[in-house]
Amino acid sequence: MSLLEPLFVDITWGAGGSTSDLTLDICKNTQSYFCLETQMHLTCTNMNQVIIINALEEAKNNGIRNILALRGDPPVGENWEAADENFKYALDLVKFIRKKYGDYFGICVAGYPEGHPDGEYNQDLIYLKQKVDAGADFIITQLFYDVDIFLNFVDDCRKIGIKCPILPGILPIINYNNFKRMTGFCKVKVPQGILDDLNEIKDNDEEIAEYGVELCVKMCEKIISKGIKGIHLYTLNRVDSCAKILSKLGLLNKLSSKRDLPWKSRIGTNETTRPIFWANAKELYIQRTSDWNKFPNGRWGNNEDPQYGEVKDYHLCGISLGSNKIKKKLWGKEPMNFDDIKNTFIKFLKKEINYIPWSDNLASETELISDKLVELNNKGYLTINSQPSLNGIKSDSRDGWGGPNGLIYQKSYIEFFCSKDNFKKLNLNNNYSYCAVDINNNIVTNSENCTIAVTWGVFPKKEIIQPTIVDYDSFLIWKNDAFSLWKNEWGNIYEKDSESYKLIDNIYNSFYLVFIVDNDFINSNIYKCFE
Repeated sequence: MSLLEPLFVDITWGAGGSTSDLTLDICKNTQSYFCLETQMHLTCTNMNQVIIINALEEAKNNGIRNILALRGDPPVGENWEAADENFKYALDLVKFIRKKYGDYFGICVAGYPEGHPDGEYNQDLIYLKQKVDAGADFIITQLFYDVDIFLNFVDDCRKIGIKCPILPGILPIINYNNFKRMTGFCKVKVPQGILDDLNEIKDNDEEIAEYGVELCVKMCEKIISKGIKGIHLYTLNRVDSCAKILSKLGLLNKLSSKRDLPWKSRIGTNETTRPIFWANAKELYIQRTSDWNKFPNGRWGNNEDPQYGEVKDYHLCGISLGSNKIKKKLWGKEPMNFDDIKNTFIKFLKKEINYIPWSDNLASETELISDKLVELNNKGYLTINSQPSLNGIKSDSRDGWGGPNGLIYQKSYIEFFCSKDNFKKLNLNNNYSYCAVDINNNIVTNSENCTIAVTWGVFPKKEIIQPTIVDYDSFLIWKNDAFSLWKNEWGNIYEKDSESYKLIDNIYNSFYLVFIVDNDFINSNIYKCFE
């Protein structure tokens, strides 16, 4: 979904608070790791003030700024009743959040174009006005399939003084039985023509899904034509139909193809500098820096600082890299020699496989140097990160960043694993900054205690922006992450007594991790040192 660039995503809170821990975990991941602005649902069901405060504090501590305040549904088979007399309705929740947290949270509330299933339409409008007056910033509606009902609801809201944005809740039809169950549960009126159409194809899920996409496109086109400036799509964890709807509406054509910075920054921080080492392993970087409170000043200092603590939880790599079966298919069922290992790196550079443990993507600028990187890997230098030199390219060009009217510069950079014998063959002169380190912290370098800007941008009326750096102390910390991926992600998919595991274990114990920066960005030829 992040590729669709939504304004925000929201995560439901299960009936009776049944998914509260999972909801918080998913919200933290989407907000921090995937940089999606996240709205967390919060209900009054089975919640007292202590639990509500704990949930809001957890959200606040993880940069989550938006809450959808709901009364909530009871667990299946139970009647709704308040666990705390101070939290009977969503209105109570809105008032509490505003009183305790001021403007920190953006608050959304639910609107019901056909009236709440347990209420009456006109009384619902009055209640909705109270929620907005208490501090709600915008409204998302219950699902509907009659656009005129929604438009009348908006008109009625405006007549009683509700001026905040009202987003229509659009639920694509994917399965006939689910559609009937959902509309019945929510007491949603469905035009007879839609029911007749669906009845003819109800046993064909593929046709139902196609019909659902076309219906939502027509609904959204009519809504947008009436001046409504946002659409809220209920994905129910199915993004495919939603992506098709956005595409047919022409909204995907407007997605930005340019980066704000060379990496995607964390929302809610003022971070403007990042070591290049974690460029392709963002989950490890954000995990390692999650407790740091200095953004960005003073960060790349003393490597004895507790902020450089060990990263022991690699579950996020499991999200992106999949099962052992998938990994073996990608990286070799049983690599038996070093050629098998280096060929895996080459397949990644040629886009024959999707990822390696150190990178799950190839930046577009890598195409400029991919042939050179393949040559290096053939020579035994296993590249995991690199960038070409750039000398004053326009910031709004393909490999630019930071918006229009700027000029972008880069120093050539290569990071790789290699044997110690191969490192000795390198022709490293004073044009290059470099560091080689093994798992036991044996170091060969000419850049001790150095910090080098390897990417910078010049923009009108701004100080020079230096978003990507090579930092000696940070590199020694990244070394722990980089080497651990050999074993934790690659080696562990094989039996401990297998030749494949021993091969990877030998690389882990005997190779160097190396960075090289060519400081001559104008006449750069970083590959000369490998000849």
